[in-house]
Amino acid sequence: MPRADFYLIDKPRFREQPLLLVCELAKKAFAGQQPTLILTRNHDQAHALDELLWEFDDDAMIPHQLAGDDDDDDVAVLIVPPGVDSADRPLLINLRETCPAGRYQRVLEVVAADPAARDGSRTRWREYQRLGFELHKYDM
Repeated sequence: MPRADFYLIDKPRFREQPLLLVCELAKKAFAGQQPTLILTRNHDQAHALDELLWEFDDDAMIPHQLAGDDDDDDVAVLIVPPGVDSADRPLLINLRETCPAGRYQRVLEVVAADPAARDGSRTRWREYQRLGFELHKYDM
């Protein structure tokens, strides 16, 4: 059964810079040798995440890149902005407003502290539930 985990941003560190939580999740996935896709909301967010993954932790080297190159299948963490196609991977971090199409063993939803963002996450929660996902929620 596929699984969806919702990470609700609560700590000041993540409220100020929500992409830090995404970096932490990518770091954990890489340490667990789980090839990961990160679906971003737009190209600006994809570029910001790309930069942050290089600098957020001096002790961590997470192989990653923006999707669209011939070697996309070889990189541990692939950042995918809208309009760019990529192959499914077992683990997906979703930053978009909708549930992703495709087959994933596990989806991580990062939900901002903003009440409007939480409304969208409730819609995605119900959609994952309808699709038969096992659901979990974590306050971060």
